[in-house]
Amino acid sequence: MAARFDTQVFFKQRAAIAPSLGMKPNIMLFDEPTSALNPEMVKEVLDVMVDLTEDRMTMLVVAHKMGFARRIADRVMFMDVGEIVEKNTPEEFFATPQNERTKLFLSQILH
Repeated sequence: MAARFDTQVFFKQRAAIAPSLGMKPNIMLFDEPTSALNPEMVKEVLDVMVDLTEDRMTMLVVAHKMGFARRIADRVMFMDVGEIVEKNTPEEFFATPQNERTKLFLSQILH
């Protein structure tokens, strides 16, 4: 049953992306595009997004998968209570965060 649910969610998410790309937008917004997917389907969605970065598509991605953000982002922004408290390159964001809330978050997920 879970596999069927994952497949349905995956195809719904993929079906939502395809028409948008057909309109050749300047920017795409993804809000947790891999939520509710199993690992194989997460990889499929992330591969599509990697392809979009290679095509120079501007994307605004809300994500909790920091490894993916680190790999494909040009800029990383961290929000706390609805406010952007830190923004930087992925290299600087992960290596030397400036904000205390960002430091706490990264210490909890990276160690």
